[in-house]
This record gives sequence, C-alpha cells and structure tokens, in this order.
Amino acid sequence: MLSFVLANALSGTAVGAPGTIRARRCQSRRVLGTVPLVSATQSVDAPHEPRQPDVAALIPTVRRVIGSRVANREQADDLVQETLVRVLAAADRVEPGMLEPYAIVTARNLVASMWKEQDRHRRNQHRIVDLPTMRAPDESLLQREEGVAVADALARLSERERQTLLAHEVAGQDTRSLGEELGLTAGAVAAQLNRTRARLRVEYLLALEQAESLTDRCRPVLFALSSGDRRRQREVDAARHLLECDLCERLSQPLMERGQQSDNAARIRIQTDGDIVLARQGARELASRLGFSGTDLTVIATAVSELARNIVRFARDGEIVVELLEEPRRGVRVVARDTGPGIPDVEQALADGYSTYHGLGLGLPGARRLMDEFAVVSEIDRGTTVTMTKWRQEG
Repeated sequence: MLSFVLANALSGTAVGAPGTIRARRCQSRRVLGTVPLVSATQSVDAPHEPRQPDVAALIPTVRRVIGSRVANREQADDLVQETLVRVLAAADRVEPGMLEPYAIVTARNLVASMWKEQDRHRRNQHRIVDLPTMRAPDESLLQREEGVAVADALARLSERERQTLLAHEVAGQDTRSLGEELGLTAGAVAAQLNRTRARLRVEYLLALEQAESLTDRCRPVLFALSSGDRRRQREVDAARHLLECDLCERLSQPLMERGQQSDNAARIRIQTDGDIVLARQGARELASRLGFSGTDLTVIATAVSELARNIVRFARDGEIVVELLEEPRRGVRVVARDTGPGIPDVEQALADGYSTYHGLGLGLPGARRLMDEFAVVSEIDRGTTVTMTKWRQEG
C-alpha cells in the first residue's frame, strides 16, 4: 500500500483521483524503475492511509534551533529526536503550512524544560548527596573508652566462657562443633552462649559507667534483667531493687530495651498525680484487649487508681505493672510496688472502712472488694507490694 501511495505522490496525481484503469497503469510504469509496483493481491481502488508529512525536511531547521541553545551534541541529538516524535504525534492536529512553526516552538520548549530540570537538580543536589561530616573532637576518646570497657568486660568472664564466645562470634564456629569439643549438646552450648552474652552486656555497662559502689544485689539483678529471666527477676526482687538503686535503675534501661517489648504488659513509674492517670489508662487499655465488659473495665481502672494514689501520697515513688494473663484463664494482673515507709498493720489496713486519708473513700479494702484476688506484702522502711487479679467472666 505504501508503494502505491508513494508512486502516486511522485507522479503528481492525487490518490483516488478519477481516471481509467489504463491511466493508473501508465502512471505506475512511469515510476517502475524507482518504486515497486503494487502487489497483485491488492485492489487498485482500495482505500489508503493519508499521506504522512515530510518530517525529514524539518530536521535541518530543528537541529539549527536546538544547536544554537545546547552545546552538548548528545543532548542536542536527543532533543532533535524528541521534537520529531512530538511533531509526528501532533501532525494530524496542525493546520497545513504550520508544521514548521510548530516544530520550532516544540524544540524551544524542550530546551527550556531541560534547562529547568538541570537547574532544579543543581538546587536540590545537596539533599540527595551525603556530604562528609566533621568528626567530633571527642570521637576518638569515646572509641578508646568503649574499647577499654569491652576488654574489661571480657576479662571478667571465665576462660571457658571467653574462649567459647570468641570461637562462636569471631571464628564463626557453630554450636554443634563447639558441643563436640566441650562434651555438650548443641542446645546446651546455645544456652551457655546466651548466659555469657547477658553477663558480658552487664560487665560492659558497668565498666563504661566506671561503677565502683556496687551492692551484693546489683550484679544479680542486672544479670537477671539482661538475660530476660523473669523467674530469676522475681527471685532477686529486681523490681524493688530498681526502685532503691539509682545506678541499676539507670543501667536497666538499655538492658530491657534491647529485647522486644511485650504487648501484653505495661510498666508505669508512679511519682506524681499525672502518673495516676497514665496508670489508669494503661490498665483499661490492656484489659479491653481481653474483651472485659465496660463495667469490669471501670472496676479495674478504679482499683489501679487507688493503688497509684497510695504510692503518690505515702511513698512518693513506685511503679505499677499491668500484665495480661492467659493461664489458668484470661485475666489481668496488677502489681503495685513502692519504697515507702511500709504498713505497720496490714490486717488493720485491709479491714472494711479503713482509710488513712480522704481520697476516693476506697482504700485497700475497697480495691480488694473490686478485684477477684488480692495480696499485700509490706516491710517497715522497705516498702509495700500489692498484687491483685481480675478474671474475665466467660459466657
């Protein structure tokens, strides 16, 4: 079809003009040496595509317009090609005789767009490039201190612990081969490595802190926190020690934060009236996850508020831990600890109607009536721990 269109264009006869079959055959013979004949299977009178504009004739003009504005030859060639593509796409919409002006305007617009893009890139380049930062003056000192702390921490490990840890972490030896050398199972070696890492973290923090005034309870408590052993934490009464020891309370943060925080527990430090609100809200939010009724949620929040208010009024410092339970059935356990003066007579404090101040009027007896389980442990000049539980009613 294209050969037929080109043949007619070169012969000067419009495609589809009236005439005889013989005239068309003569026209075809006239250009036989230049353009192939129409296929024998194609009808002479078949419709054809409209003639495409001679875009090639625009190339010198477009190249001159772009070349006068763009020095880079590769960029100029790309812009010329892009201009021709756009002119071809818009040829059907451009009036006859206006194709060249359209191509010139298109070329100028493409050059202007390129300049804008380059300018935007220059202005925003600093946002995507990592510029070199000045080294802090004390960076070298801090690195030396950390190196010394690591060395001190390793020195406090036993020879066996140190060698096993280095073989696994540095040399890459697996627990199975280590177990064969030590006469242990792979699981026993893994457990030993976990304990060693926990102890190393504690010793590293103590060395970095340059702690000297440690009590006999500091290391056992920190080690229990570092290993994440909750049973051991209860045995050493870690929660109470953290309330009494500022050093361990400070070092406990990185030890506890390194592990994944449980979504089933909340720990709120109680010191001011604002903390009472936080404790009440935290307990209500956790309990709502177990599907407690609206009434039970209010009961739990009220009991927590009363314990938190006791801490603020009498001890001035303590904590409340709220934990969701799944066994033996679903419920909420609340533990309130403080380091206050303690309760001289626990039985009297739990008697109905007993209250040492005019608060909500509940006191410990009221909180006990609201919850399903309630226990108080108190020591004079050591503080008080209250543990209470609310079980979810099934059905």
